[in-house]
Amino acid sequence: MTSLSIRTVHDVAGFAAVADFFSDVWQTPRSAPPLLPETLHSLAHAGGAVHAAYDGARLAGASVAVFGPPAARETYSLITAADRGLGFRVKQAQREWALENGARTMRWTFDPLVGRNARFNLVKLDAEGTDYLVDFYGPMADGVNDGDESDRLTVTWDLTAPSPSYDGPAETADHRAAPTLHTASAPTPHAAPVTHTAPDGEPLARRDPDDRYIWCRVPDDVVALRAADPALALRWRRAVREVFTKAFADGFTATSMSRDGWYTLTRREPRSAKERRDPDVT
Repeated sequence: MTSLSIRTVHDVAGFAAVADFFSDVWQTPRSAPPLLPETLHSLAHAGGAVHAAYDGARLAGASVAVFGPPAARETYSLITAADRGLGFRVKQAQREWALENGARTMRWTFDPLVGRNARFNLVKLDAEGTDYLVDFYGPMADGVNDGDESDRLTVTWDLTAPSPSYDGPAETADHRAAPTLHTASAPTPHAAPVTHTAPDGEPLARRDPDDRYIWCRVPDDVVALRAADPALALRWRRAVREVFTKAFADGFTATSMSRDGWYTLTRREPRSAKERRDPDVT
């Protein structure tokens, strides 16, 4: 890598370059990018930010964020992509911009079956999965999501928390992430009772007998699986959806992702003994 710079985009040519970059990542025609250049320009003009990361003169990453309701002091990240090693730095640039403008949290969504993105979001950034959205976008026709249902996991990032430290090359949101103290003391799923079986015949979900944790596994590479066997990928989608929707309804959130593809879902408020005996108590 040569000299890396990350800056906000304000010119027509810059918005066009970012739109082309997103087209290449999501495998759409450049005439139909995920966000049009004029849309990017309008979002920036309205007070949002389009960040672009340049490796020398080459565009190597980008992100787009807008502000939510004023009282919420929150930003919403619409889209982020970056070359390997740049994702963490792009998100930190977004974070700095949001804090400078008075935000305290940032939200975005991602495909919960993409384990490398889950690890980046939940482990490296130390964000939390706070809502499960079923078929959020409806049918999608890009080269990454085509043929699947568009379930998404909402991530909430506390921008005021200390920024996670990292001593190695930062990975992009589309690649593996390094561990932090967030996972150092996390319990492991492998001794917990199995509650669901995955489409591959192996355990899909396990539940802590004390009802504090649920673990759910995702496929190794759902993007490759979706291309090779869309029907099997859809079975994984619906199996994971069943676990997540029930867990979130029961008060769990997604707090971590292991290197071998297991989510940790954590109940923030332990239920009383009576509630554990009678799940219908509210």
